[in-house]
Amino acid sequence: MRYLDEYRSLRLVEGQLREIKELSICAVLMEVCGTHTMAISRSGIRPLLAPEVDLVSGPGCPVCVTSERDMGRAVALASLEGVILATFGDMVRVPGPQGTLLEASSRGAAVRVVYSPLDALTLARENPDRRVVFLGVGFETTAPTVAATVLRAREEGLRNFYLLSLHKLIPPALKALVDMEDFAIDGFLLPGHVSVVLGTEAYGFLPREYGIPCAVSGFEPADILRAVYLLLRMKAAGEPEVVNEYSRAVRPEGNRKARETMFHVFRETDAEWRGLGVIPGSGLELRDEFRDLDAGTWDIEVPEVGERSGCRCGEVLRGRIRPPECPLFARACNPDSPFGPCMVSSEGTCASYYLYEEGGRE
Repeated sequence: MRYLDEYRSLRLVEGQLREIKELSICAVLMEVCGTHTMAISRSGIRPLLAPEVDLVSGPGCPVCVTSERDMGRAVALASLEGVILATFGDMVRVPGPQGTLLEASSRGAAVRVVYSPLDALTLARENPDRRVVFLGVGFETTAPTVAATVLRAREEGLRNFYLLSLHKLIPPALKALVDMEDFAIDGFLLPGHVSVVLGTEAYGFLPREYGIPCAVSGFEPADILRAVYLLLRMKAAGEPEVVNEYSRAVRPEGNRKARETMFHVFRETDAEWRGLGVIPGSGLELRDEFRDLDAGTWDIEVPEVGERSGCRCGEVLRGRIRPPECPLFARACNPDSPFGPCMVSSEGTCASYYLYEEGGRE
């Protein structure tokens, strides 16, 4: 398959590994994309680069960074009489203070798994006597499609479609990370999907203000290794910038139409990230002209968030520890019975280690 098989070529991968080793540079690099995390683990890249290059995972999984408080609100909304809550599949198992959406469903809540926000519009059309709430989760990749869905609902005059926006923005999270005490990395492996929308210019503050080299990468082994090589070369030269390895999909200016649609419907707001706390300007909320569709403004009781004993998902998301360092990993917490969200999602760091990394299974 064009633009796929050639990036999995064993010969190409071996050549790139030799080039990386020949640089003889030690570095700690962080990927901030759940698809990268899974691709790195599945391809066995991490041990191939060790010990010189240490790849650590950051907050690149939108399911994982959804806060427990926000999940509590989602469960409370789903539990209301006359409400149908529509969501993507991974979200039904993310724990909140009163359990998961799956558990709420077992208690009678109307929770529906959908594959597109447009499926939630269909639910609203088919159930005119019910309030249908779509749980909007994701980064800049999914927010434009949700924004387009909101516009479609308004055009159709649907009065029973609502949105709970838990969308997050990547650049503010990267700034929050590098501003944290004792946070030290030598380069960012930037997300390919998000960058299709954002372009490369949105990350310029990282090399300019912090001296951190960045590389936008695709998702095949040769993509990732090439991006690693470019990061190491920038470190060696002391010339940090944002480079685009994924030029077959990402343009410097990104997708302006997608961003225009997103910010026509949404505006930036403060948002709570699991493991990172509240980050200014890192979330998206509906603009005033769409506030009548905002389920986040409903007056409901959201339970207090307590401590989740033993779970260290927040530290995993900050790159402070690896999943096997969590006392629950592969014991009380596994993909069949996840305790924390990093084990729930197919893009979660703990799930990727459990499935593919050494020490994942006992």
